Amino acid sequence: MGDYQLFQPLTKEDKVTVVVYRIGIALSSLIMVFLAFLAWSASRSENPTTFALLANVLLLSLHVSVGLSVIFIHLYVGKFHQMLKGLYAVAIAAVVVLLIVGKGSLIAALADRSFLAALLLPLSGCLGFITAKEAFCFRLTEGYLLALVMPLYLLLIAAGGMTPGGVSYGLVLIAAMLVLFTVRKVFMPLHTDIGDKSAYS
Repeated sequence: MGDYQLFQPLTKEDKVTVVVYRIGIALSSLIMVFLAFLAWSASRSENPTTFALLANVLLLSLHVSVGLSVIFIHLYVGKFHQMLKGLYAVAIAAVVVLLIVGKGSLIAALADRSFLAALLLPLSGCLGFITAKEAFCFRLTEGYLLALVMPLYLLLIAAGGMTPGGVSYGLVLIAAMLVLFTVRKVFMPLHTDIGDKSAYS
C-alpha cells in the first residue's frame, strides 16, 4: 500500500522521475478527452473522415504519453517494471502493424477492420496497470475500473459489438474516469510515489 510518510529526502532524480511519470498520466488523460470529443463529433458528422488526421496524431501521442509513465513508474518489485516495459514494447510493435495495415493511418486500419482494435490491448494493458497500481496503493477505485473497462471496451469493438455511437459513449466514460483518476493522483505529494527506497528490488 502507498504511504504518505516521508522515508527519506528526495533527490533531484527522484523529483524529476515522479514529475515526468505524472506528466505522462496527465497527458494521457488530456489526450483521451480529445479523442472522446473527436469520436463524439465524428459520430454526428456527415463526413467523419475530416477528424481522422487529428485522431491519428492523438492516438500516436497517447502511445508516447503512456510510455513516459511506463518508463518512469516507481515499483518496489523490479520484475514488474520489466514486465510492464515488455508489454509496452508489444504495444509499440502493435502500433507499427496498424500503421502498415492502414498505410500510415491508424484510424483507417481500425475503421476498415474493427478486429484490429485488439492490437490496442497492450497499450490499454500498460495504462490499466498504472491505474490499478495507483488504485491499490492509494485507494483510487476508478483506477481498478479503468483497468477493467478499457480492455473490455476494445474487445467489444474488435468483436464488432459496438456502433459508432457506442464507441463515442465508451470513450467519454473512459475519459471521464481517467480525468477523475488524474486529478486525484497528480496533486499528491511527490514523495508518495517513491516510498521507502530500501524496499526496492
